[in-house]
Amino acid sequence: MNKSVYDSPDKTSATRKHILTILVDNEPGVLAKVIGMFSGRGYNIDSLNVAEVSNDEHISRITIVTHGTAEVVNQIEKQLLRIVPVHSVSNLDQEGSSVEAEVALVNIFLNDENKKNIYQVCDFYRARKIENENQLTIFEIAGASQRINSFIKEIDEITKVEIVRSGPVAISTKNNDKEE
Repeated sequence: MNKSVYDSPDKTSATRKHILTILVDNEPGVLAKVIGMFSGRGYNIDSLNVAEVSNDEHISRITIVTHGTAEVVNQIEKQLLRIVPVHSVSNLDQEGSSVEAEVALVNIFLNDENKKNIYQVCDFYRARKIENENQLTIFEIAGASQRINSFIKEIDEITKVEIVRSGPVAISTKNNDKEE
C-alpha cells in the first residue's frame, strides 16, 4: 500500500528513451523556460534541437530526447503544457509512427595503413567526405541514431576520431490534417 499523501502509481514502467516535440512561440526566453522546467525538476536532456518551422506564425519546434519511465515523461508533458508560449507537446514514442534522423561530423585521422579500411566503412555507411586537409578527413553521416552509432564504433576500432552530433530530430508520420 502506498503511504504517500501524493497520488503515485504502485507500479512504474521501465526507463527508456523518449523523443518529445514541442511547438512554441519563437520569442526570446521560451527555450530558457522549457529548459528551466527540466533542470528545476531534475530531468536530464540527452539532446536538444530547436528551429523555426513557420515563418509566418513565428513558431519553433523543440525536439528533446530524454530518458525516463512513462510516468515521469507523462508528468514532463503536463508540466510543459503549463508554460504559456507552448502550443503542443507530442511524445513521438507513444504515437508509434515517426521518422527520426540525426547528422554527425566525424573527423578521422587517415594514413596509408588505415585509408583502405576507413574508405570501405565510409562507403558501406554512405558517409560523405566534406573536408580533407593535413591528414585529417571529415566525413558527414546522416540517418538513424543506431546507424550513426554503428558507423562511429567501426571507425573508432580503426583509428582515432573526433565527433560532433546534432542529436535526433523527429517528426510524426501520422496525418494531422482534419477532414472537413
